[in-house]
Amino acid sequence: MNSYLMSVLLGIVEGLTEFLPVSSTAHLRIAEALLHIDLTDAYWKMYTIVIQIGAILALCLLFMGRIIEFIRTFPKGENGDRTIWNHPISLTFFAFAFTSASSLLLRKMISKNLESLTVMALAFLIGGVVMWVIDAWTVRHEAGVADVEEMSLWQAIVVGLCQTLAPVFPGTSRSMSTIASGQLVGLTRSAALEFSFLLSIPTMIAATGYDLYKEVLRPDRSTAADAVAPLVMNSERWIVLLIGIVVSFIVALGVVEWFLMWVRKHGLVLFAVYRIILAIVLLTIGRQLLGSN
Repeated sequence: MNSYLMSVLLGIVEGLTEFLPVSSTAHLRIAEALLHIDLTDAYWKMYTIVIQIGAILALCLLFMGRIIEFIRTFPKGENGDRTIWNHPISLTFFAFAFTSASSLLLRKMISKNLESLTVMALAFLIGGVVMWVIDAWTVRHEAGVADVEEMSLWQAIVVGLCQTLAPVFPGTSRSMSTIASGQLVGLTRSAALEFSFLLSIPTMIAATGYDLYKEVLRPDRSTAADAVAPLVMNSERWIVLLIGIVVSFIVALGVVEWFLMWVRKHGLVLFAVYRIILAIVLLTIGRQLLGSN
């Protein structure tokens, strides 16, 4: 397939799935397998990581007003009842710190599970069921923390720790783990959604930078298992990469707005059902479709 068309398709997949509770990592792996992309090629390793920049920029743009307001009111908050320990900016970075620390401790498990079709399918299935149950439970107990301005430090820490499930078990989804854990510790859907998006910004920036270094730029590759083809850029490859970034940016802009409106009105059942159906497909015919283990 033409590289430009592949870039458009992968950009759409990235933009569609990065912030939905369905796992962009797993969907990109599936798309790459279906398109027969060779991930031993350093260029495609780099491409898969870098196109996330488009989705990150889309999220930053959509939440720019809210972020500026948080910065303006730091550390006392909009109502003057926050401190440096429980202001939304502080809570976001406390949650990010716990996510980062636990992810680094579990990095060997992360690498081991990344290519496992079975782990991916089971993560889709279990995550879908868990998300469905928690969302249904939350609807019946809608009273709770309705704004991130009212969150506590322990709630942020729990959400940060639960977000670690996403890289450890590909298919879990950062969005799913943060929203579900937020609801579980007493946040309403609206508050859980907003904190999930806020936490995604530093997490994605750090994860993208780390993955780029680990997979492509790391200077100490010395074994055959680590070896990849040299990364060589030319004008065509730059254009292909730019297409992926722009497409993921545009698609993510629309998806985040739609997702916020949909979940606030209808909940997460649609995404839970989708996850369960996809898990069944991967467990039954995934190996034939993807040629994976």
